[in-house]
Amino acid sequence: MTIGRTPGAAGRGDVPASRPTTRPVRAGRRRFAELTGSWRAALRIARREARRSRRRTALVLAMIALPVLVLAFLAASYDMAQLTPQERVDRGLGVADAELRWISQTPVEQDEWGGSWYTREGEHLPAGPVTAGQVAALLPPGSRVAEVRARVPMSVRGPDRDENVTGRVLDLTDPLARGTARFQAGRAPQQPGEVAVSPAALRRLDLRLGRSLTMADGNGTYTVVGVVEFPDDLGPVVALHPGAVPRTVPELDSRWLAIVPGGVDAALVARLNERGVLVTPRHRTGSTPEPGRGWALSIGSTDTSDLSTGVLIAGLGLLEVVLLVGPAFAVGVRRRRRDLALVAVAGGDAAQLRRVVLADGVVLGVLGAAVGLVLGVAAAFACRPLVEQYVFGARFGGYRCWPAALVVLGGVAVLTGVLAALAPAWTVARQDVSAGLAGRRTPPASRSRWLALGLSLVAGGAALAAFGAARTSPAVILTGLILGELGLVCCTPTLIGVLARLGRVLPLAPRIALRDASRNRAAAAPAICAVMAAVASSVALGGYLASDGVRDRHAYQPMLPPGHVLVSPNDSARRPTLAQVTDAAREQLGTDAVVGLSAAVCVPPDGGYCDVAPALPAERACPWRPGDDLSATQRRQARTDPRCQRRAVDYYGAYVEPIVDDGTALPQLTNADPAATAAATAVLRAGGVVVTDGRYLHNGLVTVQVRRGNAGSEQPTTAAADLPGYALPAAVGQSRLLLSAVALRELDLKPAPAGWVVGTSSPPSGERQERFAAALRPFGAVSLIVESGGAPGDISPLLLLLAAAAGLITVGAAGIATALAAAEGRAELTTLAAVGAAPAVRRVLAICQAGVISGLGSVLGIVAGLGTAAIVLFSVNRQYATAWPAPVPYPYLVPWPVLGVLVLVPLVAMLGAGLFTRARLPIERRLD
Repeated sequence: MTIGRTPGAAGRGDVPASRPTTRPVRAGRRRFAELTGSWRAALRIARREARRSRRRTALVLAMIALPVLVLAFLAASYDMAQLTPQERVDRGLGVADAELRWISQTPVEQDEWGGSWYTREGEHLPAGPVTAGQVAALLPPGSRVAEVRARVPMSVRGPDRDENVTGRVLDLTDPLARGTARFQAGRAPQQPGEVAVSPAALRRLDLRLGRSLTMADGNGTYTVVGVVEFPDDLGPVVALHPGAVPRTVPELDSRWLAIVPGGVDAALVARLNERGVLVTPRHRTGSTPEPGRGWALSIGSTDTSDLSTGVLIAGLGLLEVVLLVGPAFAVGVRRRRRDLALVAVAGGDAAQLRRVVLADGVVLGVLGAAVGLVLGVAAAFACRPLVEQYVFGARFGGYRCWPAALVVLGGVAVLTGVLAALAPAWTVARQDVSAGLAGRRTPPASRSRWLALGLSLVAGGAALAAFGAARTSPAVILTGLILGELGLVCCTPTLIGVLARLGRVLPLAPRIALRDASRNRAAAAPAICAVMAAVASSVALGGYLASDGVRDRHAYQPMLPPGHVLVSPNDSARRPTLAQVTDAAREQLGTDAVVGLSAAVCVPPDGGYCDVAPALPAERACPWRPGDDLSATQRRQARTDPRCQRRAVDYYGAYVEPIVDDGTALPQLTNADPAATAAATAVLRAGGVVVTDGRYLHNGLVTVQVRRGNAGSEQPTTAAADLPGYALPAAVGQSRLLLSAVALRELDLKPAPAGWVVGTSSPPSGERQERFAAALRPFGAVSLIVESGGAPGDISPLLLLLAAAAGLITVGAAGIATALAAAEGRAELTTLAAVGAAPAVRRVLAICQAGVISGLGSVLGIVAGLGTAAIVLFSVNRQYATAWPAPVPYPYLVPWPVLGVLVLVPLVAMLGAGLFTRARLPIERRLD
């Protein structure tokens, strides 16, 4: 049978059906759409997971948001503290049209705001004293000026001791000067006997309106009539009436505020510059510079080095945060392994699984950035008055927050979250889907390539740090440290696996702790590395600082015998007498061993110079001088030449201090033994000279040269005399030349009072020094130099601060890792309870888990830190080995204060874990 078919009928077998045609989709657009959809789904999953695991979310947010908050606070505060040119002008001018500073007798060129200037031609000659009439004569008719003299040093009597404050001389009754200040109480001083004080001076000096303010030397008393604040100086300031401080000499900080009819234009600025007057106008008068060009051109090599160092330090901080946050992401991934396995079963590939985990980092990074930025800027605005008062000491400009810096901080926060989730994301993409669906853990595979990579990075980082130390480049050193730290991060999982195998011989709790650390390497390794990084940084820096301190103490040479006090007058017109200094020393310092010092001076020619110094014999003089550009061969010759060796007296340089003495001041100055002192005194009383450097003595004589030079002469005139001399065999202090009165007359020199030396058995305390200076102040202001016998500066507090910072990070990392391990190991604890384990096992297990994290991290950090310090010190000493003059090498020392604290830190972490862990084991009933 034949079956007929309708030709052309749709769907018939003999005629193909026509299909609708669609435009082909480009492969690139399709991939972009797939990528966008995949990320959208991953972000939705991450947002849902953040809501479900609120405790873990809060922990991650806190660790990301806290550094962002601090940096946002600093960025906003810094931006508000940096005044714009217009804000700076408005603050300095008040209601004036311009600020004038007569700085030179020759024409000058300035920028548009008067911030920088240079002389147009010839040599700069400072301007002499000028009056208000002279300044007003340079301005158009009808102009008015008011003088302001800032930063006049004052010493006044406080409630407990004398205080140094800043005086500011201006007429606050004049609206021109009043515009630069803000009155808070009282009125302006109207006569020389009245003052207004700043709030800081009011608090420090315990003053009130109507009380008296007395100068430290008792030569003046003023009545406080007002409380005034100067926005550019929030410290202790005293505003004085112009009549209280007569103008005798030109003041460097003297400026004139001017009101000019019609304002200040470019022609007036040019005319004033011709007279040597610097002008700061209220409004810009010159051309506007290209935006940003000056900043770009102002960056030099030093700024670039500092910028690179700052970026690397920020990178170390970023790595530390990533290592601290990483365990939280690793635990979150393990708790979601069944959900992620379902994604894989539903058709998700490895890239989509990675996106799901990385989306957690993106979401938490964005939330942490938002929280940190908002709280940081809000804290900067709220704490602005405190930061102005106690940090910057000046009022800020407008409310600003430095948007560019905040955008960078936000991006860094998101990058931190993504980097912290990166390792768990790669781990989850390689997990066994069947094991994930069944809830079983996949044992981690220890890949040898990671160990090889880690060891390579450690070796390369050490070599790079050594190279940077040899070139004294902090940026290169930090780069090497970062590479070495990354190498140790790669090696840590393998090390954990090795230690876990050794845990078989340990008791139950430490064995379980090591087994959990090995099984959960994705969480344990970052925590251990965070501890290691903090400890290594503090130990390396502590080792360098300890070596530097010991090096300074070995190289230090005292100026005077230990405990002695050098008293120098500050005012040549008013100085105390020897009897007055002796009485004050007897009452306040408990000694009357006081001797006067006189310097040997020569009168220079008009406009010239003059100096007195002993001459070194030619056969004893080094052929080269420090600072010369020597070749490698010349440096090697200088290091082996006995004439060029470093001596103790070289600590204070090549200057030889000339002093007039008859032997009275020798014991107090040099601390020489009695026999040498007696011999030197005999030479001085016989008309000779004494030197503390034996190289100047030749054939019993010392050649003393007096050089005088004129301003226009290139060759000075030199007069020399060979005088009978004596060299002290062992003297304390810098190189000195002691001349007798006979030698002084022979050289045509004159004695000039230089101060006094007070001999004490031990350095007086700061309070006794203040009382001694206060007792002398009525006779004249003096300055004190106390010889402590050792190099100034104690680095022990700094070392302890470094150890405390590393300890805080160690305790935090151990606490975070222990808490996450406890949350992850709840099933194991339930099993232990079911088989009859004692309740204390949970607490002991927590202690052991904290000990594994903090102990292993501290040990690795101490080893890495000591190795880094040794590499840096060895490289620096290698560089010193070819230098001349040969610097004192750095000794290799162990920073025991740092190590002592860091050894106790794991114990503190373990104790904290034991205290904050409940001893009761969880008991759960399984429902069938």
